[in-house]
Amino acid sequence: MDLSIENRQAFREVVSSELELEAILGRPSSRVLAKVTDTLDEHCRRFIANSPFLLLASSDAGGNVDVSPKGDPPGFVLVVDEHTIAIPERPGNRRADTCRNLLQNPNVGLIFLVPGKRETLRMSGTAAIVCDTELRERMTMDGKVPDLALVVSIREAFFHCAKCMIRSHLWEPGQWPAVEGLPSLAQAMVTHGKLDISVDEMQAKIDDDARTRLY
Repeated sequence: MDLSIENRQAFREVVSSELELEAILGRPSSRVLAKVTDTLDEHCRRFIANSPFLLLASSDAGGNVDVSPKGDPPGFVLVVDEHTIAIPERPGNRRADTCRNLLQNPNVGLIFLVPGKRETLRMSGTAAIVCDTELRERMTMDGKVPDLALVVSIREAFFHCAKCMIRSHLWEPGQWPAVEGLPSLAQAMVTHGKLDISVDEMQAKIDDDARTRLY
């Protein structure tokens, strides 16, 4: 079955308005609505300073959405001021999906995670690709300065409750599913790309890249 949005006729009951949605879910309480802020206060700053991992969502002019993981030692994201953060753009595969999207559409969404912490910090705003040397030098890691920084002007920020973490047991190793049998990146790349290279050769390239281009 094609599950695309365009193929809505495949489903009998599709929610198509906010009134229908609220009839099912109800409306948010005033407390939930009031938790949103546009300022990076001490709570937000402390969370960011302890976060080694975030997810950044962006989209191009056509609305095609991408979510990119960003990770480094805790504190890798700089709080520039009470409305602005800077994220280093470390070496990757040069697809630069987020950067290409930002050139078309500056709107972004972010989720910060802290291992073991069940709540998350969510943000939205607009981002720009910045090359300022002084800023990039503040994000030097392993003696290497990032080529770019993503500077995000925060429109809203709020803490997200722990229910998804409780349900998923994300921080409980005893509840983690087995990873045996899952495809490796090398296997997926060779299969999806129909590459004329063995999985072992592809894995060697991936391992070398991780050793030589981490920063």
